[in-house]
Amino acid sequence: VQLVESGGGSVQSGGSLRLTCSATSAIDARCGVGWYRQAPGKERETVATLNTGNNYSYGRAVKGRFTISHVYAGNTFYLQMNNLNVEDTAMYFCHASLNDDCDYEWGQGTQVTVS
Repeated sequence: VQLVESGGGSVQSGGSLRLTCSATSAIDARCGVGWYRQAPGKERETVATLNTGNNYSYGRAVKGRFTISHVYAGNTFYLQMNNLNVEDTAMYFCHASLNDDCDYEWGQGTQVTVS
């Protein structure tokens, strides 16, 4: 496992969490990084992505509440989640490449539960 998520947990509606994706080596920012989520019985959906040139993209459901960030040449990136609601309950996965061939890896996920 080369990507590990942390920071998930249980929170009340309106609360905040910060997810961290930690890699075993430097993340290649040129390939972009992303956060995705999957709720029970639903397909995996894009939460936020950050691509070359600081191109940010957010899912419609989280826009304005979530922020993705990454320190260039670092081995971690983040997802700040504010004003959480019950519809945000899901397993959250990070997605990134550790080489310049853009061989993407997935983390194992961290559970976020909002009540």
